[in-house]
Amino acid sequence: MTEKASSTFKITSWKEDALSETAGGGKLVRARVSKSYAGGLEGEGRVEYLMAYRGDGAARFVGYEVVTGSLGERSGSFVFEHRGTFEGGTVDSVWSIVEGSGTGDLSGLSGRVEFSAGHRDDYPVVLEYEWA
Repeated sequence: MTEKASSTFKITSWKEDALSETAGGGKLVRARVSKSYAGGLEGEGRVEYLMAYRGDGAARFVGYEVVTGSLGERSGSFVFEHRGTFEGGTVDSVWSIVEGSGTGDLSGLSGRVEFSAGHRDDYPVVLEYEWA
């Protein structure tokens, strides 16, 4: 049975390092991001993104995030796989829990988040999840 956890997250740090630049002003960067979650999902996240920016500032990205905390009454950690785009000031992405990545009470967790937002202080997310 699929359950839902409504949460918010804040970005607590964002550091980008350029890996290479492309013709036309684009660039490939690595971003290290820290997040804090509150609500149905509580805890801390650490993300490593690879981002391919175009010359106009739009980007495609992939990343992996280790989340450590609690989901309802259960605690442990798991890994999100992120895939998405940034264009016109809006991020559109899908986060999928990597199969078998759950530890502690979060072992057997699967799920996903469909995320879309512009820049803000707090970002709402809804994790749809289930247990194996």
